[in-house]
Amino acid sequence: MLLIALPWSTSATSVLGVVAFLIMAPALRASSIMAILQQPAVVMPIALVLLAALGMLWANDIPWPDRIGSVGKLIKFLLLPLLMLHVAGSRRVNWMLVSFAASNGLLLIYSFVVAILPGLALVQRLNQPGVPVRNYIDQSQGFMLVAVALAGLACEASIQKRYHLSGVIWLTAGLFFANLAFVDIARTAFFYGPAMLILLIVRYAPRNMLLFGFVALAISIGSLWAFSPNLQQKVSSISRELLVSPDAPIGEQQPSAAVRLELWRKSVNFFKVAPLLGHGTGATRHLFEEDSVGKTGLSALVVSNPHNQTLAAALQWGGLGVVTVWAMWIAHVRLLYSCKTMAAWIGLLAVVQNIASSMFNSHLSDTYEGWLYVLAVGIGAGEKLRIERQVSNGPAELECAAQIAPQEVKGD
Repeated sequence: MLLIALPWSTSATSVLGVVAFLIMAPALRASSIMAILQQPAVVMPIALVLLAALGMLWANDIPWPDRIGSVGKLIKFLLLPLLMLHVAGSRRVNWMLVSFAASNGLLLIYSFVVAILPGLALVQRLNQPGVPVRNYIDQSQGFMLVAVALAGLACEASIQKRYHLSGVIWLTAGLFFANLAFVDIARTAFFYGPAMLILLIVRYAPRNMLLFGFVALAISIGSLWAFSPNLQQKVSSISRELLVSPDAPIGEQQPSAAVRLELWRKSVNFFKVAPLLGHGTGATRHLFEEDSVGKTGLSALVVSNPHNQTLAAALQWGGLGVVTVWAMWIAHVRLLYSCKTMAAWIGLLAVVQNIASSMFNSHLSDTYEGWLYVLAVGIGAGEKLRIERQVSNGPAELECAAQIAPQEVKGD
């Protein structure tokens, strides 16, 4: 239910997350929890939440609701080890992934309809065509993950010589890519999209064809841009916004590229004041409020999010926070990269997507992107743990490989 609800409602997802925690926690054995706590991939998300909780102690002059609210944005990461153990004892991983893809598929159809008939959208937003619920940033994040994952499944089907199934899956993936290219897309996708597609090429292209794959990817992206007014408008808007002066008045639409540069500049200065432990949990808005006094335009903006996950951690918890966030990302990449199952690969895609998108957003703290990360990593890591439990002869990687290309393994 969590995976089905996520594309449509983050409020419902958060409520279902609490329910899932209450259901899974009593069913798990203490010995199992202690066993996985030896893995950095499990310890680091917990460490991040604990750091946020401890950071409330040195957040001087920050209202307690702001401190508690900042911790609350990360609480979902406590579900990750429980989800990992739950998936390790389940054989329904494929159904979990299918349910998320199907839910996004329904949203895709709705998006195309709303692009033609905007009045049918549940949420009316200016300058966000084809976005019936939530917002274009969340929708792009989900659609891109599903599109690249489906492309991987299509490659799997081709490897197994199931060409008709591969064609159907490629067509479905193409519809997601078409929506992103011609209906609406978050500009952050210009960075995480190519990174995810490079992972796809590295995973499935023969080693002697990697260069050809990268060239084909570049040509495909260039062709889409040439024929898509949506992509052209998004790209050109970035260059226009970067020319806006920090003192320029803000119109109806904020020049988000210029805003980010100003927020990052200020954030670096705030970090220099408290480089070790930061200013405390929930201090971001207070810092920008103090700095905005007597200023105008972009320089006077007051935000609670510096639009960069590394800087968000640096402001609140200093260098310790930066190390914790990056240690978690690296631990999850290492864990998921070592297993070649589809679930683990989708989890790896989600981690790479989050790292790239967090260059321009605080996506671990954001509701949709944070939940997407927890669910994808939890399912992928849980599948790896399940395989490790089953393996009695040889490393887990062998069985992982056997699941990906059963025909090749049998032929050896």
